[in-house]
Amino acid sequence: MSALPFAISARHKGFNRAEIVDQNFTEFVQLWQGEARPAPTDGEPVKPGSALDARGFRELLESQLISRHLDLMARVLRVQNKVFYTIGSSGHEGNAMVARLTRHTDPAFLHYRSGGFMAERFRKLPGMDPVMDSALSFAASKDDPASGGRHKVWGSKPLWVLPQTSTIASHLPKALGTAVAIEQARRIGHTLPVPQDSIAICSFGDASSNHATAQTAFNAAGWTAYQKLPAPVLFVCEDNGIGISVKTPGGWVENNFRHRPDLDYFFADGLDLAEGYGQVQRAVDHCRTTRRPTFLHLRTTRVMGHAGTDFEIEWRSVEELFAVEATDPLLRSAGIALESGLYTKESLLALYEATRARCFEAAEDADRRPRLTSLSDVMKPLAPYSPDAVRAEAERNDYAERRLAVFGSEEKLPENQPPRHLAIQIGQALHDVMAKYPQSLLFGEDVAQKGGVYTVTKGLFKTFKGNRVFNTLLDETVILGLAQGYANMGMLPIPEIQYLAYFHNACDQIRGEAASLQFFSNDQYRNPLVMRVASLGYQKGFGGHFHNDNSIAALRDIPGLVVGCPSRGDDAANMLRTLTALAKVDGRVCAFLEPIAQYMTKDLYEAGDGMWQFSYPAPGEAMTLGEGRIYNEDAKDLVVFTFGNGVPMALRAAREIEAKHGWQTRVVDLRWLAPLNDGFIAGQARTAKRIIVLDEGRKSAGVGEGIITAITEGGSGATPMRRVVGADTYTPLAGAALLVLPGEAEVVAAADALASS
Repeated sequence: MSALPFAISARHKGFNRAEIVDQNFTEFVQLWQGEARPAPTDGEPVKPGSALDARGFRELLESQLISRHLDLMARVLRVQNKVFYTIGSSGHEGNAMVARLTRHTDPAFLHYRSGGFMAERFRKLPGMDPVMDSALSFAASKDDPASGGRHKVWGSKPLWVLPQTSTIASHLPKALGTAVAIEQARRIGHTLPVPQDSIAICSFGDASSNHATAQTAFNAAGWTAYQKLPAPVLFVCEDNGIGISVKTPGGWVENNFRHRPDLDYFFADGLDLAEGYGQVQRAVDHCRTTRRPTFLHLRTTRVMGHAGTDFEIEWRSVEELFAVEATDPLLRSAGIALESGLYTKESLLALYEATRARCFEAAEDADRRPRLTSLSDVMKPLAPYSPDAVRAEAERNDYAERRLAVFGSEEKLPENQPPRHLAIQIGQALHDVMAKYPQSLLFGEDVAQKGGVYTVTKGLFKTFKGNRVFNTLLDETVILGLAQGYANMGMLPIPEIQYLAYFHNACDQIRGEAASLQFFSNDQYRNPLVMRVASLGYQKGFGGHFHNDNSIAALRDIPGLVVGCPSRGDDAANMLRTLTALAKVDGRVCAFLEPIAQYMTKDLYEAGDGMWQFSYPAPGEAMTLGEGRIYNEDAKDLVVFTFGNGVPMALRAAREIEAKHGWQTRVVDLRWLAPLNDGFIAGQARTAKRIIVLDEGRKSAGVGEGIITAITEGGSGATPMRRVVGADTYTPLAGAALLVLPGEAEVVAAADALASS
């Protein structure tokens, strides 16, 4: 596109980019001196040789104008505190072509510059208003149909646009996961909530394409396609050449992606509807028909700053800004509109101003609507909990026939077997869960034929085959992205993270994505999943800190996440029933921390006593979220609050404490680490003469801090108390590991200190 004949550098001195961009359009139309062709009919090409017909062009132009005027409105009304978001889509309006050429049942995970896409997708269903819905979101109104006023997001339940926040590539793994899930549903006989030939759409910027999370999604997509497994995801890289203020090297995106094996590259000019439409169409058709991961490199620009607070004149020259404005796609669309004879100058400017009026009218209306004014309203969709329904689901036992098929006979049912240790009972419980929920999937590194590093998943692959139990590539981010994709498509994923330390590689897939979806979609979308993690320390010298990670803080800090940690096999089985019920009924995101050191432990006090093996709980039994287990319930001399490995440790220490001080000791196994049951903790503390908090995690930010807070706020802060915790360090190799982790001797020493205080 040639330089604008009317733009002058003096206009930039006042530096209101929104006004400049707005005025550019009006002046371009007013000064246009071309010759119009006879207007094409609705079905004729808008321009000779174009794949876009006249009707399609008119509607795309209207979507572009809606997107642009929403941006301009936001810049004006933000200073009046009527709008609270100014990251706009100006220059990216060509993404409306992607929306037009895909279906409203193609799940979409969108870049924040997707105003054109959203305006166009709204056409797919009658009676929907993209302007009012967007205005409500900009205004943070409770009536916002996407998030209920919690964030400005592009999202719509009926249009299958799953809300994203200000994403920087973190949504790519779950978009790929959704694509894989669409195809895998058929293989497990699961009925999808979308048509079987749907594709997943995922848009992002050129700068975000460099992010590690993006790269892991591209790699996993290629890895999947290399094995001839379908993965119909359309990656749409909207390349505007800049990330906030950091420029993308010229040609980088094309050079980086054009020749990647098993990631099929297409280019489209998003600045020109007549030229780009056919190019986008080829990419969409390729993705849908071949079911292969497809990379659409969409040329865009950014004609205003990153957001309203980005004063580009401080870091970009006037000449550069002038050149960028000349590439504005709305100017190209205006040229096509006039050249084609579909619009006159007067009718085009009338449409432009009518769209402006519509957007401002909607924004003023939205400003008058109620906003969130109470904490309970804000948090309502974050962590829904229906205790009666969850309990009923956990206790549900209407799958006896499937259980028999899984275990082989009545005699082989786990409840008819002798008492077993933790690893075996978790494996039995997983067989049970997968028999109960035919839509459940178990996956991760080494979980299939090998049965897991600790053989916990042994036998599951043989029983449920590779469509429901399967290995993934070695990438925790992808594992959790797949889990979200399966959840999006109505399945019940049970991903395994091989060690707790490995979770930190992919923490944002839970923190920023899975656990936030209910919150930012106002509970319209959910990510029900149960993440299993081999966890904690005391591996007796094996592995160092990567295999003895006692850092739980990163999990407990995630809003809405349920974290359970058993210490024994029967509890583990019941907890898995509760966790899967929470996922099924309330859509909860759950983490199940399995203490590695207890996997094979059979004895409690002496070798051969078998006292840490337990009978399997028959179906119909269940556990309430937050319900703890109490040992020696009537004891009041000393109460030890603990979990996981701390439970057998505390029970052994209690014997020595009784012999030494004559105290009866009550051991309280919390079992649930998030949310902590503050009322239960406070109630146990009120009858205690002395308290020890035994936390195998680190001193700083450990579970123990939450326990002590619950005790203190519950009114027992004056009770003599000691804390036994791990050191603030990584866990070393071999016997040195036991120097940094709490042990029975430290528990007894804490009791000695209480006796002398």
